[in-house]
Amino acid sequence: MSVSRTLLALLETGPRHGYDLKRSYDEQFAQGRPLAYGQVYSTLSRLLRNGLVVEAGVEQGDGPDRKRYTITDAGVTDVESWLATPENPEPYLQNTLYTKVVLALLSGRSATDVLDSQRAAHLKVMRELTKRKTGGDLADQLICDHALFHLEADLRWLELTAARLDALAEAVRR
Repeated sequence: MSVSRTLLALLETGPRHGYDLKRSYDEQFAQGRPLAYGQVYSTLSRLLRNGLVVEAGVEQGDGPDRKRYTITDAGVTDVESWLATPENPEPYLQNTLYTKVVLALLSGRSATDVLDSQRAAHLKVMRELTKRKTGGDLADQLICDHALFHLEADLRWLELTAARLDALAEAVRR
């Protein structure tokens, strides 16, 4: 995910300081991996340098002064362009798991064991995601569903590969 564009889009609701942006980001998108304060401020510095945000004043408080930032017209245009651009679908035309299966076959090791081990790892993660989804809010449910659908597709590939293992072994040993 693009942290800079996410923070930029969060600024569209109005001027904010880094602490507010971090809190909003963490509430909506962190999913157990909160954004570091250093990353927020280095990102804001970069956005400022690139003319996508400007300083909108300073808040006095008990602690250090807090600079408020607001999005510029160029920043709004950047967010609009980013939101309108589809993400590249990431087909796994050559992945590590396929490589491991082929190498197991070439070396005389058990490709079935490789597939079984991977299946067990996928099922474990799927159980964890299902548990998280059950107790989560709508955002958590949607994110977990996305991950679960990808894992289900991987499981289908594992089953298909297991069913074709003899043919694959013949093909790679030629």
